[in-house]
Amino acid sequence: MGANELSALLWRERELLELLIFKLDEEQLLLANGKTRWLQQATREVEQVLGHVREAGLARSVEVSALAAEWGTAEDATLRELVAHAPVGPWTEIMASHFAALGELTIQIKELRDANEQLLRAAVRSSQETLADVRTNTNTYDSRGTSDVRTAASRLFDQIL
Repeated sequence: MGANELSALLWRERELLELLIFKLDEEQLLLANGKTRWLQQATREVEQVLGHVREAGLARSVEVSALAAEWGTAEDATLRELVAHAPVGPWTEIMASHFAALGELTIQIKELRDANEQLLRAAVRSSQETLADVRTNTNTYDSRGTSDVRTAASRLFDQIL
């Protein structure tokens, strides 16, 4: 275990976060265009990628803990703390680059999540307004098969005598 393994895991995590951004973009396009048919599939794909991100995060935590001990910092160090304690040389720049990239990806994911949430809220509000405007005929039928509610519409009768 060492810096090489951690760097490889961070690259993998970055790739997963980029895939998550792609999936959130897909979801946003579906929401914006009203293509609700595929929304459940897109949401399922987002959840699958999130599962992989969680697994990668756990593996990263294990590697950070091992490398932190090697670099002379606390085992529960964050990536930021690990960057601060990196030995002089290329690892400082490499770990700082990973840290900055992960931060940027996180910001993009948050923005997409918030935008998708707004689109979903607008869709729900629109659906509720549409349903509120629908006036259904709640007439029921009696045992003879005729409507038990009398129609209030006016009728014209022509009498022939």
